[in-house]
Amino acid sequence: MRNPKLLLMLTLFAGLLTGPVSAVEAANVPLVLLEQDPPKLENPITVNYIKRNLRKRSPKLALTPAWERNLKREIKQDPMVANYYQAVKANAEAVLSEPVLTRKVVGRRLLGTSRDMLHRMNVLGITYRIDGDQKYLDKMNEELLAVSNFSDWNPSHFLDVAEMATAVALAIDWVGKDLPKSTVALAKTALIEKGIQPSWEGNHGWIDGTNNWNQVCNGGMIAASIMIADQDPELAAKTISRSLDGMPHALEEYGPDGVYPEGSTYWGYGTAFSVLTSAMLESAFGTDFGIAEYPSFKASADFRKLSIAPSGWYYNYADCGDQHGTAGDIVLAWFGTKTGNPLYIENEKFLQPTADMGKLHRIAGAGLIWLAQFESTSEEGLPTAWKGDGSNPITIFRDDSDASDAYYFGGKGGKATISHGNMDAGSFIWELNGVRWVIDPGNQPYHELETTGFNLWGSCQDCERWTLLTKNNYGHSTLTVNNELHVNDGFASLENFSKGAQPEALFDLTSVFGGNLDKAHRKFVRPDDHSLLIEDQLVTNENTKMITWQLMTQADVEIVPGGAILRQDGKQVKLENLSHPDLMVSVVSLDPAPLALDRQIDGLKRIEIRIPAWVLEKETTLKVKLEAL
Repeated sequence: MRNPKLLLMLTLFAGLLTGPVSAVEAANVPLVLLEQDPPKLENPITVNYIKRNLRKRSPKLALTPAWERNLKREIKQDPMVANYYQAVKANAEAVLSEPVLTRKVVGRRLLGTSRDMLHRMNVLGITYRIDGDQKYLDKMNEELLAVSNFSDWNPSHFLDVAEMATAVALAIDWVGKDLPKSTVALAKTALIEKGIQPSWEGNHGWIDGTNNWNQVCNGGMIAASIMIADQDPELAAKTISRSLDGMPHALEEYGPDGVYPEGSTYWGYGTAFSVLTSAMLESAFGTDFGIAEYPSFKASADFRKLSIAPSGWYYNYADCGDQHGTAGDIVLAWFGTKTGNPLYIENEKFLQPTADMGKLHRIAGAGLIWLAQFESTSEEGLPTAWKGDGSNPITIFRDDSDASDAYYFGGKGGKATISHGNMDAGSFIWELNGVRWVIDPGNQPYHELETTGFNLWGSCQDCERWTLLTKNNYGHSTLTVNNELHVNDGFASLENFSKGAQPEALFDLTSVFGGNLDKAHRKFVRPDDHSLLIEDQLVTNENTKMITWQLMTQADVEIVPGGAILRQDGKQVKLENLSHPDLMVSVVSLDPAPLALDRQIDGLKRIEIRIPAWVLEKETTLKVKLEAL
């Protein structure tokens, strides 16, 4: 992590030793001085350590004989565990009628096939261990033979390899003793030749990257290495050791408060593999080497819960999906088991009719094991005003209620160039009375964009990504200056946060506008239980031409003196321009959206307050209030 304060300290120290240092010289201090390694995991892995400490017999990946006995006992006596097992079994039954997987590459990804394989091995494997019916084992054997004979697991998109390796490793661990020896031998060879060896060829940024790829790919390589350690202990040792060194670079991103920078959907993805890796290491070695206790990792469970609004929709910043799943959050349940807090166990969802759960999470089999280990020890609730700092800081104000009509606000800072980031610094969402009045346009399918040749993943200032309404600032409830894009690497920090009767949070957006403003501070305040105040403290300069205040909504809008009335689902909210009531509100329809490639959202519109710089004082405060009527 690059730390400007560390740079300043080093610069001052250099001055004490060598004399005065100019600002130019200070700016040219090599960036290598700014690098700080994240806290490390324990890493005693050597060939000798594996030989002494790795569990000799299976099951040993997220399952042990003791854990299995506990699971079978809880299925008999805990209705929630029993019901979730029936859902797992129903998924296994559905898989039996599915054709065997083929090497189907969609665009540049084999990922859909790898994920199907992981789901199939999870539900079939656990069902076979509990039920013992040969049909589940036969299907696993058929699928293992198929994927092990693929030409490769698509190493150019290494997520595909990682998920496939995890699936194959879990399968031969859980049921390998009952499979034909030839299948196990073929699968282990595939783990080495199609899984681990490609991870040592070429450059792989995921090894010590900071996003979900790190968690998924390192987890997959650990799973594969544990299963081939008896065959090639040297390869297993160096691969597991590499992953234990690499994983902290992603785990550090949860700090300091538990926010996952890529949003709640990607929390679900990256964290699923981190908790699965923790479980696999604990079962295989008796320790997870510090993953569960990594700073702020457990705190991210609160982030996950807090990111779910009363409507069931996420606070869907970054490339986040829209809605929380309805089948029960099995990843979150791991945190419940580790903390004893029932807040993280979605009991009602786990107890719903199994037919309503549909296709379960692809690690549902492993998840069932830790769900059965849950024991309630202490319940802690969620705060009604919360902030999460870090590389993509956010704040949330909410009611202490699960009612669908409760108050919910989410606002953020950050920058566009983080993984899955958008030009959404200063943006916010707001729900009240069962309506999401202020929306985030959310994400859109990647493959549909990529098949057109669209460069979705470039993040330079002029890159094509920023032409999309879901990615640029024109599609978010924030400020735009001079009708220009936000500066892609401008960082909006969370400068102040207070709880109290009227919680508030202040973000410094100045660097997002690249010299077009001398100061841009956005403050969010919850004055009461039915309103929201947005206050922008601005200092203009000679570059400032036009400031546009924006709000994204699907509500019907009526322009009235001093603001507008929003109507949706029989409810009303007033938008009131407190600071500049003489400025007319305007409405821009975004249905249809500007580009054919944009996400099309019914009734989407952007409410604007456009303010020419010449009507403003150099130091100006814009105040806009949203209030339910």
